[in-house]
Amino acid sequence: MNVNRRKFITTGALATSAMAFGTIGLGSGCNSQSTADKEPGKNTGKTNIPTRKLGELEVTALGLGCMGMSYHRSFIPDRQAMIAMIRGAVEIGVNFFDTAEAYGPLVNEELVGEALEPVRQNVIIATKFGFKDGRPELGLDSRSDRIRQVVDHSLKSLRTDYIDLLYQHRVDPNVPIEEVAGTVKDLIAKGKVKYFGMSERDFNHTIDGIELIRKAHAVQPVTALQSEYSPMTRQPENEVLDLCEELGIGFVPYSPLSRGLITGYINERTRYNPDNDNRPGLPRYQPENIITNWGIIDILKEFGDHRGLTVAQVALAWLLAQKPFIVPIPGTTKLAHLQENMWAAEYKFTPDELKKLADDLSTVEIVGERYSGGYPQQENK
Repeated sequence: MNVNRRKFITTGALATSAMAFGTIGLGSGCNSQSTADKEPGKNTGKTNIPTRKLGELEVTALGLGCMGMSYHRSFIPDRQAMIAMIRGAVEIGVNFFDTAEAYGPLVNEELVGEALEPVRQNVIIATKFGFKDGRPELGLDSRSDRIRQVVDHSLKSLRTDYIDLLYQHRVDPNVPIEEVAGTVKDLIAKGKVKYFGMSERDFNHTIDGIELIRKAHAVQPVTALQSEYSPMTRQPENEVLDLCEELGIGFVPYSPLSRGLITGYINERTRYNPDNDNRPGLPRYQPENIITNWGIIDILKEFGDHRGLTVAQVALAWLLAQKPFIVPIPGTTKLAHLQENMWAAEYKFTPDELKKLADDLSTVEIVGERYSGGYPQQENK
């Protein structure tokens, strides 16, 4: 990612202009290289974003979480602007995109599918199943027939004939995990899916969560686990990350910037649209808890100020430094923020820096659970 200042200014100007006129697309803007001869899943942009392995799946060190482009973040941006945003991400080198049937529901997959259709062979798309009719409020459903139904619908929405990484969005206690893994194994054999993942099982609270991962992995190797992980949410450390290391599973942190909280974009005075935002109901985002937890942001800011890094970049670089198989998927609706996030992969901590930052972060006792009651089984991101 050796991008000099002049190149960045030029790239930013081109991308911003193109977005303003709704014309940014593959073969224009900041990357005019043809995609016809590029290998699937390889870094395709001029920005040299390093890659990492999720199991056997190679992806850029940071991906793009697409949920907030149509769901759960109070506002819904213009659809064409978000298509331009996703295509702009490809042009700067991102190849890993995360969506789900439940986001919308359904509409986020359609957005991602339309945006990535011109470069489908050059990107990695992850999506998820696990809810009745794709709606978390209706409860869990990972029956075999339902999984197959979701996959067929997702293929249509994503305008593709295969899904690179298919997660079980939440574990369904009514369906044995071996049955779920077996169904995905069959879909892999049929060519509809390439890799299997598990998202947000109660990994961090019970031994049973770890054992479920082992049971699933024994039937169909798990390529990636996805769960919340950030300087404010450190539950995956120790048992979960140790298990990933043992079994060769990648770890994909969602909300690595705590749904915008770590960046300072939201604060105790922020107003949300309760019809399209889950944060008002999350304990950690109550005004008094935001104020109490602000010490984390102060620590990240102090570190970044002395090194020319933003708070978001420090948080993402810190995550990347924890394990080589960690691939965060920060979400954004702004191309400039996307580029900022990607540059986080460029920073390398010295051992002393990393230790001091970790020690400083550990001094802050985070107040407020991630989810109401502490359990995310029927919650979304």
